[in-house]
Amino acid sequence: MSELIDNSKHKKEMLKALFLRLHKGDSSEEVRNSLINILGTVPYEFVVEAEQELIAEGLPSDEILKFCDLHSQVLEGRIDLKMAKIILPGHPIDIFKKENKALVKLSDEIDVLIQEYIKKEKVTIDDILQLKAKFNLLNDVDKHYKRKEYLVFPFLEKKGITGPPTVMWGKHDEIRIKLKNSHNALNIDEEISGLNFKVIAELFLTPTTLAVKDMVYKENEILFPMSGDVILESEWYDIHQQTLEYGYCIVTPDVEWKPKITSEEKVQIQQSGLINMPTGSFSLEELINVLNFMPFDFTFVDKNDRVKYFSNGKHRIFDRSKAILMRDVRMCHPPNSVNIVDQIIEDFRSGKQDSAPFWINMGGRFIYIEYFAIRNDNGEYLGTLEVSQDLTKLRALEGEQRLLSYTEKE
Repeated sequence: MSELIDNSKHKKEMLKALFLRLHKGDSSEEVRNSLINILGTVPYEFVVEAEQELIAEGLPSDEILKFCDLHSQVLEGRIDLKMAKIILPGHPIDIFKKENKALVKLSDEIDVLIQEYIKKEKVTIDDILQLKAKFNLLNDVDKHYKRKEYLVFPFLEKKGITGPPTVMWGKHDEIRIKLKNSHNALNIDEEISGLNFKVIAELFLTPTTLAVKDMVYKENEILFPMSGDVILESEWYDIHQQTLEYGYCIVTPDVEWKPKITSEEKVQIQQSGLINMPTGSFSLEELINVLNFMPFDFTFVDKNDRVKYFSNGKHRIFDRSKAILMRDVRMCHPPNSVNIVDQIIEDFRSGKQDSAPFWINMGGRFIYIEYFAIRNDNGEYLGTLEVSQDLTKLRALEGEQRLLSYTEKE
């Protein structure tokens, strides 16, 4: 076993040395052949680890970004890129791949039009409009990239895989610039010669479609096999649920995917000790301290009119004790104000109202109190939230504060 480990380490070091030679400008046949020989005997993880270690050892990520395309040319078809998991229809990877297929098809259509126009004596306004329509559709790739950047990359980084996301995000930004430049280059309001169009195509249009197709290769052959192997199905489901926030690229899925979460994953989720919410998670200690640190007090009364929770910060405006928990909220108010409590709750429960503000002067302080109806996604009443805040200092603010300034520690 130690011999296998030593051999793997040796190959990775050789791979890093060859990458460094590429980065230093040595693109000789010797380097390419050596890379091909090594890449024929290593899995794709080695390439990822080698680049990541180079970044950790001080090679700037933008330097790897600079030579990313050269790497891809050498790597193409040379490494083991099989994904261990079977990807079902509707899975985020399946959607990404279908989008990639559409992106390649669209890019090829653009390339065909470019070659056709180059041969023409005159490129008309209608020709340009046809091409602009294609590039407008190609802009959809931004949704594809944002889903990678904000949904997939964070999970890879949690697994310790930081190099590929950094490099890929840089390539996304390069492609975005190329797309913008292509659109600017196509802002033509009169016919031009095929020769002039050829210059525009070579400078802006063709490099854009080539960059999009190169990214498709990097995703299909490296990113998705790697992501499919290391990201859990429960995590892919998180990605799936948030996908609509960013939208689909060109194609829309026609199958609804639901994961089969293994018992091992369920155990991992249970053992994490985290309180998971749609936009993140907290440990119990973090949640308690964040809620208590809020610059306002709040109390939650559930749909059965029972006091369920109150924050317990250092400077509460109104006193609370644990004795009120699970008590009918009416019993927590003076008899002469119970009718107002009843009216607020009834109006909130019926859907007639959503909030009720009050403000009072108390001991020289300006106190703002507001009650909010809390409802679920279906509009069903869950309870009432009371929020109280001392606005005295905020009301006294004037002018602007643009420079860094700390408040005094208490």
